[in-house]
Amino acid sequence: MLDIADELSRWAEEGRDFAVATVVSVGGSAPRGPGAALAVDGGGTAIGSVSGGCVEGAVYDLCVQALQDGRTVLERFGYSDEDAFAVGLTCGGVIEVLVTPVRADAPERPVYAAALAAASRGEAAAVARVARGPVELLGRVLLVRPDGSSDSSGSSDSSGASDPSRSSTSYAGGPGVSHEGSLGGRPELDRTAVAEARALLSAGRTGTLELSEDGARCPDGVTLLVESSVPPPRMIVFGAVDFATALVRVGRFLGYHVTVCDARSVFATRVRFPDADEIVVDWPHRYLRRTVTDDRTVLCVLTHDAKFDVPLLEAALRMPVAFVGAMGSRRTHEDRERRLREVGLGERELARLRSPIGLDLGARTPEETALSIAAEIVAAREGGTGAPLTGSRTPIHRDGGGRGTGAAGAREAA
Repeated sequence: MLDIADELSRWAEEGRDFAVATVVSVGGSAPRGPGAALAVDGGGTAIGSVSGGCVEGAVYDLCVQALQDGRTVLERFGYSDEDAFAVGLTCGGVIEVLVTPVRADAPERPVYAAALAAASRGEAAAVARVARGPVELLGRVLLVRPDGSSDSSGSSDSSGASDPSRSSTSYAGGPGVSHEGSLGGRPELDRTAVAEARALLSAGRTGTLELSEDGARCPDGVTLLVESSVPPPRMIVFGAVDFATALVRVGRFLGYHVTVCDARSVFATRVRFPDADEIVVDWPHRYLRRTVTDDRTVLCVLTHDAKFDVPLLEAALRMPVAFVGAMGSRRTHEDRERRLREVGLGERELARLRSPIGLDLGARTPEETALSIAAEIVAAREGGTGAPLTGSRTPIHRDGGGRGTGAAGAREAA
C-alpha cells in the first residue's frame, strides 16, 4: 500500500472513499512482492498493481465489491489450468491479496491517512494490518513511528474533538516509540505488534508476523502484514561529467536520492544537472567523510582522475555502503589499484571495488553507459547474475532479501 502512498494520500485529503488491495505473501514466480498494491476509488479510478497484469481485473472487482459491502477479505490467486488466462497467475506463482475498504467515515480512516501522509513525505513509518484472523479484526490497522512523534497534521477531527483511534502510546519495545490506532484485540496484541513492527521498520523490511490474540508468537493466531516506509536510499555520483548527467536521471528513475559532487564549481551546476536532488561543490573525499551514508548507499566514481579517485576510494572502500564503483579503462583500473594498495588498502577492501563500473552491454553513449551502471547496481543489490534470462534456469523473480517501500528499500515475505 505504501508504494502508492503519494496518490492515496491525495485521495485521502480529497475525502474520497477507496479500497486498497495489498500483496500479503507470494510463492513461486510471482511478479510483485509483499506490499505491492492496487487501489480503486469510489469513481472506479484505479492505480498501482499487484501482479504486473495477471490478476488485475479480478482484484479490481474485489476492490469495487469491498467499497460496496465494507468487508475486508483475503484472497488467494494461483495458476489454474482451466482458467489460467482469465484469473490465474499464468507465470505459475501464487499470491495472497488483502482487500480493505477505506471509507471516509471509517474509524480507521485517520490512521490510514496519517500513514499515507508520512510515507508520501518520505518519513520512516510502519503500518501493521490484520490480514488473517477473526473476522472482526480483519483490516484493523496500527501506525508505528520510530521516534515517538505524532502526525504533523494533528489528531483532532474538524470539530476539534480528540480521535481515540489516533492516540499515541510509548511501550518498552523502544524509547519513544508511538503508535496510532489499534488492532482491536487485547492490549498485549497491540504492544507486541508495535515492538515487532518497529523491528521491521528499523531494518527497512516489509513482511508478515504470526501472533496470538494475547500477543504471543503463534502460527494459528493472527497474521499481521507489516509494511515499512523508509527514506529513499542515496546515490552519490562523484564527477560532474556527461556520463553523470545520464546516470542521475537513471538513479532518480530507480528511486534513489541522487547527489552530484565535484570540486569544480564550473561543472557542478543546476543547469548541467537539473534532475539531481542535490549538487555539492567540494572535494569528493572530504564530502564523503562528512555526509551521511548507510548500508543502502551507492557510490559511483566517474572522475577517473587519480587526485580525486584515490583519496575518495580510500575512504569509500572502508565504509559499510552497498556499492562502490569507479569508471575508467582497464589500464586506469590497474593504476588505481596500485595506488590504493600504496595507501594501505588490503585485498578484502579492494575486492569491494567494481571497476570498470557497469555490465558489458557494449555501451558507448552516456545514456547506454548509465544503463550498464544501473544494471550492475540492481544485480548487486538483488543477487542477479547479469546474464541473459534466455536459456538460463535461474529464478526470474528472486527474494529481494526484504526490500521495503521507499525506493530501493527492503521487502520481505516472512
